[in-house]
Amino acid sequence: MNHINSRNRPATGVMAEVTYMTREGYNKLKAELEHMRAKERPAAAAAIAEARDKGDLSENAEYDAAKEAQAMLEMRIANMEATLAGARILDESNVNTDKIQILSRVKLMNHSTNKEVEYTIVSEKEANLKAGKLSIGTPIAQALLGKKKGDKVDVQVPAGTVCFEVLDTLRRRTAGMLRRTGSFMFRPTYRAPPPFPEPCRMSS
Repeated sequence: MNHINSRNRPATGVMAEVTYMTREGYNKLKAELEHMRAKERPAAAAAIAEARDKGDLSENAEYDAAKEAQAMLEMRIANMEATLAGARILDESNVNTDKIQILSRVKLMNHSTNKEVEYTIVSEKEANLKAGKLSIGTPIAQALLGKKKGDKVDVQVPAGTVCFEVLDTLRRRTAGMLRRTGSFMFRPTYRAPPPFPEPCRMSS
């Protein structure tokens, strides 16, 4: 989707794998990359220069630490450039609310805790459990894909097997919708399952 010019191309060896993202997530990642290029990169170079001025580089731990920090920063920049180069923006208007897919907002009943939870299934890069954004690569999301209202699924988690029932599938709330409702993030009601959660009991 995004075209990066020759000066800003990902470093050699970093593969630009396809990553599906929302426009909101793409813009946030792009802003973070621009900050690292404009602010963090010059700061890293300045730290190296300052450490170099302090004497013998062979015994200069501060210089070594600054060089290592710079290398880590450049790796982050290269990875982020690769992610943006392979980004594909999802058209949220085409989200099917009949079945669960990426960008679906789902209301679930956790039958192991008897609590309702709500998640939006997003790409791994946009995942934020505190904001109710569940990575599509998680066991819960993988078990829910393709399911519809009324379906039940058993999900293996470290504590055991948890049963979820799909109460509803909705479109993802956008930033504008959140502003209109006076809330800027999801606050899921998810609670950890009991030590020995029980799977769904299928009716006979």
